[in-house]
Amino acid sequence: MPRAVTASPSDSPRSLPGLTDPRLSLESGDRLHTAAEFSAVFNHRRVLRGERFDLHYRPNEGGGARLGLVIAKKLARRAVLRNLLKRLGREAFRHARAELPAFDLVLRLAKPVASAGRATRPMARTDIDALLQRLRERAAT
Repeated sequence: MPRAVTASPSDSPRSLPGLTDPRLSLESGDRLHTAAEFSAVFNHRRVLRGERFDLHYRPNEGGGARLGLVIAKKLARRAVLRNLLKRLGREAFRHARAELPAFDLVLRLAKPVASAGRATRPMARTDIDALLQRLRERAAT
């Protein structure tokens, strides 16, 4: 049975000129994957606390910042909301990555979020951006 849609690698948005900025892509090497990587960040015990999020961090040996996200079901009950918060975290990280020091970061939701309403998006993005800015300032000193 033929597939309804097939796409070659050359048709991906990343390969088409002008559609996406390659500096804003989030590759596999830019993320934390294993439980050991997350544990190493948590065990380092350095954290910046925001209104709703905590940003755990530790220096890494690699060439740039890497991101891990922890959005607990207990604090964001609906999958739509958890996915929204993860998208916002990744987007903020992509835009700030060039100015970030070589740290492993874990962005963790620390306080409950009730819904995925219109107020959630700017509140979350503002909080995440503020945490990343504080991290840049702390690393500069």
